[in-house]
Amino acid sequence: MDNSTGVTIVTGGNRGIGESITKQLLEDGHKVVCMARQEPAFSHANLSSVVVDLADRKATRAAADELAAKEKILRVVHNAGVIRPALIEEVDLDDLDYLTELHLATMVSLVQAALPAMKEVGFGRIVGVSSRGALGLQTRTNYSATKSGMFGMLRTWALELGPLGITSNCVAPGPIESDMFDEIMQDDKDRINNLAKAIPVQRIGRPDDVATAVKFFLKNDSDFITGQTLYVCGGASVGSITI
Repeated sequence: MDNSTGVTIVTGGNRGIGESITKQLLEDGHKVVCMARQEPAFSHANLSSVVVDLADRKATRAAADELAAKEKILRVVHNAGVIRPALIEEVDLDDLDYLTELHLATMVSLVQAALPAMKEVGFGRIVGVSSRGALGLQTRTNYSATKSGMFGMLRTWALELGPLGITSNCVAPGPIESDMFDEIMQDDKDRINNLAKAIPVQRIGRPDDVATAVKFFLKNDSDFITGQTLYVCGGASVGSITI
């Protein structure tokens, strides 16, 4: 089994953390399919794109099934996500429905589409990109609920799929320089500096930090590691932070 066999799905692979994941995998020889609402602004001989709204269950299922009919999907990285922050008094349950669809239902659909190929060759890698916020963070009721849901799903799949050569793991980033981070911080330099000081390694994370962890779980020889969550957070998961 090598990286040239089968394809790797990266959801939200067109920007931010997903872009870094995609580019690192391409550098390592993976054939990557980006699934997102927009095509990537970059190109590569081994990169293809499926434009789809991953919060639309029927559209996601159709796109996943169509891809599975053409390609052997042997690695799935579900990275796409949004925050929609709100204090509990202002939480909108429609947002909870949306995030449940995007963060959880989409991952189920993609894995179900990929499983026949994974089972056929006796190899598969599933990685969910969750968040350090799943441990609890102000204004993250809906976000933390759905991102922490990934933990349970992936641990369950580790038990079900481990005997088949398929591993399931989770990467949980802390504060990472990205569009989502910028939307929350509003270019507030003092706020950003104070946040960095609250992180043990004294800096904000970079998308490549997360991509490196994802790539580790996708490796062929990471076959004895499953059901795990790796926090890529500069140590922020050890204590508490305020964003």
